[in-house]
Amino acid sequence: MSTLTKTLIVLLTVFSVFLCGLVVTYVANVDNYKQKYDTLYNNFRAAKENEKDAQRQLREKIEETDRQKEQLNGEISSLTMTVGELEAKLDKLIRENAMLLQKVSSMASLVEAANQTAQQQTKLFEDAEKELSGVRTEQIKQRNELKETTDALIEKIAIISTLQERNKQMLEEKTELQTKLDQLLRQYGRVIAPPTPVTPRREIARPVPAAMPVTKDIGLKGLVTAVDLENSLAEISIGTADGVRNEMKFHVTRGDKFICDILILDVDSDRAVGILELVQQPPRVGDSVSTNL
Repeated sequence: MSTLTKTLIVLLTVFSVFLCGLVVTYVANVDNYKQKYDTLYNNFRAAKENEKDAQRQLREKIEETDRQKEQLNGEISSLTMTVGELEAKLDKLIRENAMLLQKVSSMASLVEAANQTAQQQTKLFEDAEKELSGVRTEQIKQRNELKETTDALIEKIAIISTLQERNKQMLEEKTELQTKLDQLLRQYGRVIAPPTPVTPRREIARPVPAAMPVTKDIGLKGLVTAVDLENSLAEISIGTADGVRNEMKFHVTRGDKFICDILILDVDSDRAVGILELVQQPPRVGDSVSTNL
């Protein structure tokens, strides 16, 4: 027996069993068909009524939907017009935005150029400020030098004025002595012969024999009140009222240390000015001066 035949036999067996079950079920339920028919007929009529009601509601819904559709179409038309206007405005805004972006780009270029110019001007200003600072420093230095030079010049002018005044006094004394000598000679029948100018003969310088003059200690003491190192001058706190005379030499000391000598050139009543000699260290205001060490 082939496999196909076996399969057909099995299928027929299953179908027979299924058919038997249907027959049994039909026989068991044959008495309920009329009741089911009545129930189904009543349900059918109710369904018809429901269908009519549903169709009526459907028509109402369709009418309402048509009205809403017309209303929505009107709103859509209005919204379409609004959208068109908004799109036109959007296009206008896009064009304006493009123009603004172009202007911003141009302004950015201008700002960058202005920043570069500002940086260059700042650098030029800083360089000019540095140069001005150097010029000011140089001016201050020159002013200080000018002030020191002016002070020294004023001091020297004062010394020259004093010397001129003394020279004038000596000329007056000389004239007075000559007048007295002339009067004295006239008593003896003589007069002063005018000097005959003679070109002095240049001679070889010969050493002067050394002679130690007899001196005594003067014992003057004072303090240094001003110093001009540039011109090697110094001022002391004593003058003619204390016995100071021209060409008098003072020794400058600081404690037990010798500093330098001052040779007096100009004397006032309460001060004297002289030139520095034998300078070991620069003198300072407050150093002691004395004629004897």
